[in-house]
Amino acid sequence: MTAIAAEAPLSRAAFEQALRDKGRYYHIHHPYHCAMYEGRATREQIQGWVANRYYYQINIPQKDAAIMANCRDREVRREWIQRIHDHDGAPGSDGGIEAWLRLGEAVGLSADTLRSEAMVLPGVRFAVDAYLQFARQASWQEAACSSLTELFAPHIHQSRLDSWPTHYPWIKPEGYVYFRTRLSEARRDVEHGLRVTLDHFTTRAQQQRALEILQFKLDILWTMLDAMSMAYELARPPYHTVENGQPWHRGLWS
Repeated sequence: MTAIAAEAPLSRAAFEQALRDKGRYYHIHHPYHCAMYEGRATREQIQGWVANRYYYQINIPQKDAAIMANCRDREVRREWIQRIHDHDGAPGSDGGIEAWLRLGEAVGLSADTLRSEAMVLPGVRFAVDAYLQFARQASWQEAACSSLTELFAPHIHQSRLDSWPTHYPWIKPEGYVYFRTRLSEARRDVEHGLRVTLDHFTTRAQQQRALEILQFKLDILWTMLDAMSMAYELARPPYHTVENGQPWHRGLWS
């Protein structure tokens, strides 16, 4: 028996606090996001972030569908399916993906450009694909736990609503619909996902596993911004050393 397995489990309150303490690794603290929040980001950096995050957005419903496919609990599925409606939209209403396309248009990118995925960096694609693969292969409880970065999401959405209109007046106001909508949706999702995690991960070893899963998801989000920093801040897009100054073959580099 390992040392961690022999330890007494954390109380429910202590386990929840340990999960919340992971917020210090949330990508709101990444230099790229700090620059956007503080008004130091260029138009290209904002556009690059929107285009690359689009790839993350369109994979979220697939992640949630994978969780449902692996879940035999009907009541959980009935509650979790709302997340798919939130992003894909329900009959007669748009969802988060459409709202993100409007954000793209608000920062000067056409919907066709975002849908083409031409601006998606290899590092971002690799990170997002790894997350989706994890959700497909893990137990539904583990995949649900990975969604708990939503614990910290309302803060990051509010930070954009508070700062972007002042720092970036060139962004059209209709682009902020996604962030406003997610303020309430994320809080609802957190309540459900946290309940699942606290109910399922009850031994000390399981609790440690949950913390590792949450860190994995935090690593995904942080790594995405690392790739964007290389391309848009350091001017070192993919294959910049072998393309002889030519535009990256899949991107819109100048």
